[in-house]
Amino acid sequence: MNYRIVRSDKADEQLRDIIFYIADDSGSIDIALNYLDKIEKAINWLSSFPESGSIPHYSILRKQGFRVLIVERHMVFYKIDKEGKTVIIYAVVDGRMDYKNLL
Repeated sequence: MNYRIVRSDKADEQLRDIIFYIADDSGSIDIALNYLDKIEKAINWLSSFPESGSIPHYSILRKQGFRVLIVERHMVFYKIDKEGKTVIIYAVVDGRMDYKNLL
């Protein structure tokens, strides 16, 4: 049985910001939409394979039950609710940033 994917408002906002930045930086809406599609496919993969993400490097995030899925230079932070068969996406951040304070 597949897991349901739920994204927090914060994750949606971060994803929008990433896509707007890519569109502005590259001058191409198509490049931004292709990158969005790549991230969306990776997130949707979690519905079938929720534990496919890695355990985060920072112990504080591990203790809170986060997992991380890496999509090129971005990191998708999520938790798995096994009882509710749900994957909750909490944040989508640039992996080059100090992300532990962004969650």
